[in-house]
Amino acid sequence: MISPLFIYSDRFLEHRCHQFHVERPERLLAICRHLRAAFPAAEWREPTSDEERLTSWLERVHSRAYLDQLTQMAARGGGWLDPDTYLNETSDRRARLAVQAWLDGVDLAIQRQQPIFVLARPPGHHALRERGMGFCLLANGAIASHYALSLPSITRVAILDWDVHHGNGTQALVQDHPRIAYCSLHEFPAYPYTGEGSDRGPHNNVLNLPMPAGSTGQTYRAAFEDQVIPFLQRFCPDLLIISAGYDAHRDDPLSRIELEDADYGWMMRQCLQITQRIVVGLEGGYDLEALGRSVVATVQATVLDDAALKLPHKGQDIA
Repeated sequence: MISPLFIYSDRFLEHRCHQFHVERPERLLAICRHLRAAFPAAEWREPTSDEERLTSWLERVHSRAYLDQLTQMAARGGGWLDPDTYLNETSDRRARLAVQAWLDGVDLAIQRQQPIFVLARPPGHHALRERGMGFCLLANGAIASHYALSLPSITRVAILDWDVHHGNGTQALVQDHPRIAYCSLHEFPAYPYTGEGSDRGPHNNVLNLPMPAGSTGQTYRAAFEDQVIPFLQRFCPDLLIISAGYDAHRDDPLSRIELEDADYGWMMRQCLQITQRIVVGLEGGYDLEALGRSVVATVQATVLDDAALKLPHKGQDIA
């Protein structure tokens, strides 16, 4: 049996807005409460500390000016990058720690040959090279994908984004690399108003699936079977990174999509047919109980006997 492994730190709770904000520390507290009850024997790890590696990869993806802006704003006590995206006095350090956790997730997914769950905040899939937006400060998933390609066993990385919002930052930061594929299912039209189905990327390495308001688990399952899984199988990644937002849940206040807890477990089981080397990193999800239950459903899908997983044959390039 595969025992779940979670990367988490209480330090992620220190990133907090001075007023009510849906992207709040209670999100992680709810997830941890549900996971500890459901998986009492799971392994929990703190992010490692490797400032030299971290800084190197941050500067390959983000501009030095933007990284300095975050540091300076936090040193002044914080502020707002835009009407949605805040910093307090610890936010730049907690965002860097989140990136470190995602990098650790890559290392452990390769070493363990199993899914690794990164329970970190702030989220990252809206962050651009020179700008944070949409609650996101640093591009966690994009940085992790570029880092993974530097490792000897990884030649292709795929990113699957099932957050209800299109990961405009992730796509912008990876689409020019032919050995990274990006796939997103997202409500459309909705913030950030990107991710049209006609946008396939410069190397045909992007699959955007805009989902209309009212889409259900049945709609998502059909999209997975008809488009997502064939796209990923053709690309045949050595590592799959999932930007796991849970705001497409029917109970989420920011969503008009109607997914239920079990749909996330189903999607995760489909991903296990692509590879067992998976990094699942937290993005959105703002109804605390639905969030906790849906993360449990995702993890439960990975607690399988290795022999039960059917791995695909080597695929071909996306052309």
